[in-house]
Parts: sequence; C-alpha cells; structure tokens
Amino acid sequence: MIIWLNGAFGAGKTQTAITLQYRLPHAFLYDPEQAGLYIRKNLPNSMQKADFQNHPLWRSIVREHLAYLTTNTEGIILVPMTITDSSNYEEIIGQLRKDGHEVLHFVLAASAETLGKRLAKRGNKENSWAAQQIPRCMNGLANPLFENKLVTDELAVDEVAAAIAERAGLNLHKDCRPWWKVRWMQMTSRWR
Repeated sequence: MIIWLNGAFGAGKTQTAITLQYRLPHAFLYDPEQAGLYIRKNLPNSMQKADFQNHPLWRSIVREHLAYLTTNTEGIILVPMTITDSSNYEEIIGQLRKDGHEVLHFVLAASAETLGKRLAKRGNKENSWAAQQIPRCMNGLANPLFENKLVTDELAVDEVAAAIAERAGLNLHKDCRPWWKVRWMQMTSRWR
C-alpha cells in the first residue's frame, strides 16, 4: 500500500510521514524529491526545468520506483510530496492504481495564514520560494481530483497521523522513537 500525503508547503506532509513511519510496522518513507535532485544533477543546463515535476523522466522514475517497492515489500510506502498538476497526478497515482497498486491519497489542507506561519517557524520568509507557492498549491489542490482532504489548521502532527491511519483503516502502534525525540518533535512542530 502507498499512502501519498499531498498538500501545500507547510501543510505537515513530511512530519506526518515521519510520525507514521515510526508507528506503522515495516513502513518506508519514500522521498520523490530525491529523484528530482538526481535529475537536476545529471542533466545539462540546457535541459533543466524550473520544476523537476515538469520532467517526464521524474514522473516515470517515481511511478516505476513506487511500483517496484509495492511489488517487492510488504510494508506501507509513505510518500510526502506536493503534486498539484492533475496530469502529473494521473501519470503517477492514476497509473499506479490502473496497474493494480493500492494508493491512498490524502491532502493535508490548511489556510494560507496557517501555512505562512508554519513556514515562518521553519525559517521560510514571506518571499521564500515555498511561501510563494502557497497560492498555486491551494488553487491546484482545490481540484476535486485531489481527494481525501484533511484540514490541519488546529491539529498537531500526532493528531494528523492518527486521522490518516483511521481513514486508511490502519492501527497505529506505540511510537518506537526514544522519548526525547518524540518530545523534541512535539515541541518543535506543534502547529497551534
């Protein structure tokens, strides 16, 4: 099973995925951004695009890699990645589903104000690239294609992870991280 956590920058995708990774047996955190960084590093400047998601190669690598993982592992694959273009969604998530892979897609939604505050807490100023993407992400994710929205404005990371697990029909185990790591994450990522 693949759990794709979508949402604007600052929505809590990565922190939620990390929490789920520690609370679901055999869960694996897959970062599609690494494929994008690989492409950027290994293509000449003349072939570069502003957004690596616009490379057909990136979409192909991500789709094939996820198909390989789901075919060869029993664990849950967690994918924290913003994807707002409906054709990219269909090319990756839609095709994986057509090929018989179970993909549960969730959008972690929050107001622009909340997203801005969260980004500021992690050091992204109002004019940062991530902050400038908020309107584009919110507009793109308003498309009904991007299903299973979970409003996170008033939720902590643990609450978001619990809601995702419940919607996915999964039972969360006790967090296996050392107590101080859990406490540190709670202190540094509290969203309210």
